[in-house]
Amino acid sequence: MFVASQPQFKKLLGANEDWRAESLVDLGAGDGEVTAKIDSLFEKVYVTEMSGPMRTLLQKKGYEILDLDSWHLAKKYDMISCLNLIDRCTTPLTLMRQMKTALKSNGMLLLAVVLPFSAYVESEFPDHKPKEHLPIIGDTFEEQVKNLVENVLVPEGYEVVSWSRVPYLCEGDLQQSYYWLDDAIFVLKQRH
Repeated sequence: MFVASQPQFKKLLGANEDWRAESLVDLGAGDGEVTAKIDSLFEKVYVTEMSGPMRTLLQKKGYEILDLDSWHLAKKYDMISCLNLIDRCTTPLTLMRQMKTALKSNGMLLLAVVLPFSAYVESEFPDHKPKEHLPIIGDTFEEQVKNLVENVLVPEGYEVVSWSRVPYLCEGDLQQSYYWLDDAIFVLKQRH
């Protein structure tokens, strides 16, 4: 999986070459390859992950794995990365609120969302639909970005610092070895 390079992350953050912060938590870190692109910018890196084999990989890479149900209660973070997760989790609105409460007052959220938006949860539910619905509509990428900001991010108490459209390369399936999707990647801060 590839979302963005470290120079691209720094550009989105508006950060110079010397920029460093104390703590990052990467939610749904997978195998840690995307985390590794930015982990050198932080003194301490924490991760969450549902998959047992992926947690083993993350542990071998030296990341501290936090509990899925209480990660947001453990401490406050300088940055939270939530890359291509809100369309794959059962309670995306709850997650948006947890992230807001887990940020330091000057902390930032790095959020990537595949658009067009299509929620699909790998869970015990046969319909694979989330329990909470994100009100994202629109026929074009631009309409969906606008709708995501106006109907989800702003009502949840976030302010957009910067955003970009980036290609998202992800692992494929039996029909195709990889997929190229469009990601909207945001740097957000809490509205005070």
